[in-house]
Amino acid sequence: MRSLLFTLSLIFFASQTALSWKKEEFRSCDQTPFCKRARSRAPGACSLIATDVSITDGDLVAKLLPKIANQSDEDQIKPLVLSLSVYTDRIVRLRIDEDHTLNPPKKRFRVPDVVVSEFDEKKIRLQRVSTETIAGDAAPSSVVYVSDGYEAVVRHEPFEVFVREKSGDRVVSLNSHGLFDFEQLRKKEDGDNWEEKFRTHTDSRPYGSQSISFDVSFYESSFVYGIPEHATSFALKATKGPGVEESEPYRLFNLDVFEYEHESPFGLYGSIPFMVSHGKSGKTSGFFWLNAAEMQIDVLAKGWDAESGIALPSSESRIDTLWMSEAGIVDTFFFVGPEPKDVVKQYASVTGTSAMPQLFATGYHQCRWNYKDEEDVAQVDSKFDEHDIPYDVLWLDIEHTDGKRYFTWDSALFPNPEEMQKKLAAKGRRMVTIVDPHIKRDDSYFLHKEATQMGHYVKDSSGKDFDGWCWPGSSSYIDMLSPEIREWWGGRFSYKNYVGSTPSLYIWNDMNEPSVFNGPEVTMPRDALHVGGVEHREVHNAYGYYFHMATSDGLVMRGEGKDRPFVLSRAIFPGTQRYGAIWTGDNTAEWEHLRVSIPMLLTLGLTGITFSGADIGGFFGNPEPELLVRWYQVGAYYPFFRGHAHHDTKRREPWLFGERNTELMRDAIHTRYTLLPYFYTLFREANVTGVPVVRPLWMEFPQDEATFSNDEAFMVGNALLVQGVYTKGTTHASVYLPGKESWYDLRNGKTYVGGKTYKMDAPEESIPAFQRAGTIIPRKDRFRRSSSQMDSDPYTLVVALNSTQEADGELYIDDGKSFEFRRGSYIHRRFIFSNGVLTSTNLSPSQGSLSSRCLIDRIILLGHTSGPKSALVEPLNQKAEIEMGPLRMGGLVASSGTKVLTIRKPGVRVDQDWTVKVL
Repeated sequence: MRSLLFTLSLIFFASQTALSWKKEEFRSCDQTPFCKRARSRAPGACSLIATDVSITDGDLVAKLLPKIANQSDEDQIKPLVLSLSVYTDRIVRLRIDEDHTLNPPKKRFRVPDVVVSEFDEKKIRLQRVSTETIAGDAAPSSVVYVSDGYEAVVRHEPFEVFVREKSGDRVVSLNSHGLFDFEQLRKKEDGDNWEEKFRTHTDSRPYGSQSISFDVSFYESSFVYGIPEHATSFALKATKGPGVEESEPYRLFNLDVFEYEHESPFGLYGSIPFMVSHGKSGKTSGFFWLNAAEMQIDVLAKGWDAESGIALPSSESRIDTLWMSEAGIVDTFFFVGPEPKDVVKQYASVTGTSAMPQLFATGYHQCRWNYKDEEDVAQVDSKFDEHDIPYDVLWLDIEHTDGKRYFTWDSALFPNPEEMQKKLAAKGRRMVTIVDPHIKRDDSYFLHKEATQMGHYVKDSSGKDFDGWCWPGSSSYIDMLSPEIREWWGGRFSYKNYVGSTPSLYIWNDMNEPSVFNGPEVTMPRDALHVGGVEHREVHNAYGYYFHMATSDGLVMRGEGKDRPFVLSRAIFPGTQRYGAIWTGDNTAEWEHLRVSIPMLLTLGLTGITFSGADIGGFFGNPEPELLVRWYQVGAYYPFFRGHAHHDTKRREPWLFGERNTELMRDAIHTRYTLLPYFYTLFREANVTGVPVVRPLWMEFPQDEATFSNDEAFMVGNALLVQGVYTKGTTHASVYLPGKESWYDLRNGKTYVGGKTYKMDAPEESIPAFQRAGTIIPRKDRFRRSSSQMDSDPYTLVVALNSTQEADGELYIDDGKSFEFRRGSYIHRRFIFSNGVLTSTNLSPSQGSLSSRCLIDRIILLGHTSGPKSALVEPLNQKAEIEMGPLRMGGLVASSGTKVLTIRKPGVRVDQDWTVKVL
């Protein structure tokens, strides 16, 4: 009977997920006590002052005490310990915790394995602290050196921390409005009732309230951005204060949210507590709070503090925010920029840069819940070839397993998994299978037996293995907080343990928020227990991150450290970028979901997660052909490019919508493959610097105010601007082209002056896309079945000349799969066009062992003003012919009458120094 009831409940839940998001299933701020308390505090409520300031072990340390001690021992606030550290590249770290020498009930959780180990090497050991009395203060403030242009200030009374320029202008401050609050852990006494209830669930809260909140202000700020994951505008809207109608903070709490609403501050699958500010001066700053507990963040509207009586500088160009978390410690980082790329680099120096993907992973991925069997897989694969559509990866969802038991195959539907994978691999293609964190509670299932015997599951509040519902039914969840358990999990991906897997099989981690169908808010109870007695409330937002980490490390172990892993994750946290790709979850086949995918991906890239994408066509629903075509045209420029759909939707492979729509989707996918050398070069830039592949316009044009809130257009690298089409039936698009230099239409080479808005044609064939004058883009124009079959193909260089007839660009090449690039085995070239000469120079280490016999087949010069007849190639000392003709994009020829200059077959190798002079 219990089994029947469970099955009926599961069927009911599954049916609900196919309908719509149910808002009442999730808590609002008013239903979240710590959030409601923090929001109710008035400015100036904080009574703490900083005392006993000194330099200890290279840090500024102090104690935080109430200015007037409470006489009641029961309510006495114990001193908090403050530590301020300074690092190279203008980074300040502020930590505040309870004093462990005073024996609190337990140690508050500090998030491990997020800050990269090399960050500690950048610490500047403070030698001295100076004092300064800020106007009106009764006590002096402590000032320490940050860099030649910046200082950090700890104000003693009232307590405040800020970073300023040497001129005195503030950049970022904490507790300027006196909203800091730190609820200390308590020991439960007889009669204490700290339980919290939501719907049918009860949270025991054994340590009582332990939340932290504080205000953060950004100066010289026009907009703030970041703190994903939300389906909303790129520039964050005010959530509280004058003129705000629907007052709900931006929530950071990883949840399984199906068919999520667009234009909502509601939290989705991931949480990155990193906010970036940008203003009219062109300056950028950032603030990051390393904390894995639930967080709520208010962006406060102008005038919210009108009655506070607190006077702050730069009030007209200041944005105030309120940060609230259920648990954890204060572990915050101030990034002072001042340039946009400086801030993302500073954040990357703390949490790491993006992993360098294998080349195949940057191509097109075909997925569905579910491809039914091996015959279905073979047919889909052959249809791509029949219709001349390249792709690199075919995916299998949960139905490929034996009864939702991961690391298994349904023997009736997939009897020969290795042979199936090898057939794909013969064409240079890979397969991805899904592995989720919920493990079916079946005593005959080898993985469950081993995890149970070894004690590897998360426990419930009573100490028993946690038992929740997910796709397999009754399930338990691997405790990924433990490094030893993560190592054990990684070993499950060996060829011996994952029977039927081959070197061309990679992994997809879904449902890793974690999703628990019968749990509070469809996730794990907050009082569940992890290794070391850590409550789930303290680690929740990082659970999926550790799962992603363990899976990625497992694939590295499987390949004996030679093969770069590919793992897609739905849940995200700071550091996720080091372990693979992510996607934006269960979107819907609606035009608004296509539109909101751009601000979502821009936000993810800005906060470190550059290898990201949205399901092409929408996961739920059946897209009309026009929407699907437009989605492919935009998606071809996503860093992660995958089509995916729910099992209740109609099949939607690109050849199922008539010959014309097949042609349009094929052209969009061909565009991606043509640009793969450029994308791969950008992924390397992200791997080295942290600068994202897809960028907001203002990252390249930081002083152009027209770009600050533009989230329908985006930059791919520094050279391409793409404007999507997000409205049904439209054949035009309004496009703003920033900057003072010209832009060249990618489709036909037509020139447009920068700094203007244009009404552009947007026919069904393509969306507006432009190359920036002064840049050089590498391409490969021959169409193949997959990226690996393009290895030996020649390159095309598209040189877009600026007003001084100059341009430059780069090309990065490695073996596309191994870690040898870390040992210098790569090709990195810089191309410069100046004074009529295109020069190729080496940027890779002199000891680099990689070579390539690939040739430059074409050099296209956009905007060349003279009428040359030929080109001289050195050191070959030979001439190459020049032709004037229509612009080619891969195999497509522009229909426009615009003619461009093309140097044909110069015969130079991509890995060598050479010059090509236009005569």
